[in-house]
Amino acid sequence: MQEKKEIIICLGSSCFSRGNRKCLLIIEKFLKDHKLEDQYFFRGSRCFDKCEKGPVLKIGNEIFEKVKPEEVVDLLKKSLDLR
Repeated sequence: MQEKKEIIICLGSSCFSRGNRKCLLIIEKFLKDHKLEDQYFFRGSRCFDKCEKGPVLKIGNEIFEKVKPEEVVDLLKKSLDLR
C-alpha cells in the first residue's frame, strides 16, 4: 500500500484569520471532488513560525506563503500534478 502524501494547513490564529479558514474548506472540497482523499492526508497544524508570511500551506515538502483562497485550486492542481 502506498503511503499517503501530506497537505498541511496552518490553523494558527494569524493564518486562520487571514484566509486559511476559507482555504480549509476549499481544500477539503477539492480532495473530495477529485476523489483524492485516499491519496492525500490533509491535516491542520498549529504554526509554521511564519506568521508574518501567512496564510501558510504545505503540500508535500513545499511550503507556500501568503496563500489566497482564490489561488488554492490552481495551487493544488499544479502541486498535485493535475491538469
